[in-house]
Amino acid sequence: MKKSEATISNMFDLEHTIAKELFEAHEYPWEILDEIGDFIMKIGPTLPEDEYYHAVENVWIHKTVKAYQTITVTGPAIIGENTEIRPGAFIRGNVIAGKDCVMGNSCEYKNCILFDHVQTPHYNYIGDSVIGYMSHTGAAALTSNMKSDKKPVVIHFEDENVETGRRKVGAMLGDHVEVGCGSVLNPGTVIG
Repeated sequence: MKKSEATISNMFDLEHTIAKELFEAHEYPWEILDEIGDFIMKIGPTLPEDEYYHAVENVWIHKTVKAYQTITVTGPAIIGENTEIRPGAFIRGNVIAGKDCVMGNSCEYKNCILFDHVQTPHYNYIGDSVIGYMSHTGAAALTSNMKSDKKPVVIHFEDENVETGRRKVGAMLGDHVEVGCGSVLNPGTVIG
């Protein structure tokens, strides 16, 4: 993949995320990672009170969400309508999940955006990542977000390498991406 193919406008249909405004301010998806929390804090208080629960500080959960008793959610976070949060899910903050998502059993989410209709149903780790509309990660698929040497993540394209300046960058998965069971995506993986 060439760097020019990894633009937000090429990888994502922004009509399928509440974070459209955040993405429109950038060219590449990894550029939004530092701003997810602030964006949630900006739009969370504007969400309709008749549609979202706000029982926990900095957490907004749509009233149609199906959530099991054994989940953990720390803010800031926004969980969209008709999303299912399965037993043991750990939502660690700076997380936006769109409409009709599946946040799976024993999965962990941190500093990430799931577009509408994303399915991460079983034993996934989604950290410092963007998962596009209608994308799916198979059982035990992981977005590794830190290199073993702890140095900043470099994204490798056919035509150039991009220094992110961040120690943690997971995966950027475009719309309609399928990731197989047991896959480990290296830090800075980009799939169009």
